[in-house]
Amino acid sequence: MVRIDSPFTATNTAREVVEGIDLSGRTAIVTGGASGIGIETARALAHAGADVTLAVRDINAGQRVAMEITQTHPGAVVHVAPLDLADIDSVNRFANTWSAPLHVLINNAGVMMTPQSRTGPGWELQFATNHLGHFALAHRLHSALAAAGNARIVSVSSSGHGMSDIIYEDLFFERRPYDASQAYGQSKTANVLFAVEATRRWAGDGITANAVMPGGIWTNLQRHWDPEVLATTKKHVAATGLTIKTPEQGAATSVFAATSPLLDGIGGRYLEDCREADVVPAIKDGIYGVRHYALDHTSARQLWDVSLDLLQQAPTPMH
Repeated sequence: MVRIDSPFTATNTAREVVEGIDLSGRTAIVTGGASGIGIETARALAHAGADVTLAVRDINAGQRVAMEITQTHPGAVVHVAPLDLADIDSVNRFANTWSAPLHVLINNAGVMMTPQSRTGPGWELQFATNHLGHFALAHRLHSALAAAGNARIVSVSSSGHGMSDIIYEDLFFERRPYDASQAYGQSKTANVLFAVEATRRWAGDGITANAVMPGGIWTNLQRHWDPEVLATTKKHVAATGLTIKTPEQGAATSVFAATSPLLDGIGGRYLEDCREADVVPAIKDGIYGVRHYALDHTSARQLWDVSLDLLQQAPTPMH
């Protein structure tokens, strides 16, 4: 298996990664495209000529972002559509409105370290939003992705996957004390396993999927962190000299996974800083590397089956 490398580094921006790539005639969906790295991901894709849809919970915020992109990039085509990944009804409604071939699906939206909360079916919020919602969305858009002929899914994970493997015996913290970090870690591991199994199942349909770690970035994603923990973490980062990326740099690996010719026909990988990450026994410096369990093919198949069962048993089943 050829290891994926590239000339880009942690300092490159999404705009630099896509420079020279023509996405004219291609369609892309960016979930969570109204904030953080989602904005910069959408901006870079639109700059390269793609027809981009921002799938967002906050339509007003999405419209502001779309307007700003089209004003700064004349000729860019950016749409806005409502999508709440924690609500399968919302996922179904969004998918029902999509009729064109889909070349790029960037599963970017997410929540992090939320207080304990459950969705309608009783699913823990982080797992429901970060994994199950995106899993359902990709399934509902499978025919559109297959129609593109050479489609890519980008599953935005995190080094936070190192905080937890998938605990199949208690996915939703019904029998163990709720731990926001473990819940987040489990959902981010699921993002990687999805990319592994989606590629295995769908490569024959011309669909590949890769997982990405954007890097260390301060965005609204940390809004649920305890203020003291956040302040201590920022001091630690400053003292150790760890690289903190701008949102433009944080979006680079997503855009690389979505557009680079180096990834033609290749999926099931975990990328960081626009290259394939090392498999490590523990996440280095809280940022670098991928744990072996996140790439485990047996677990990837199990998670796929469990996720399908959950969605079919929901009050409003995925259809």
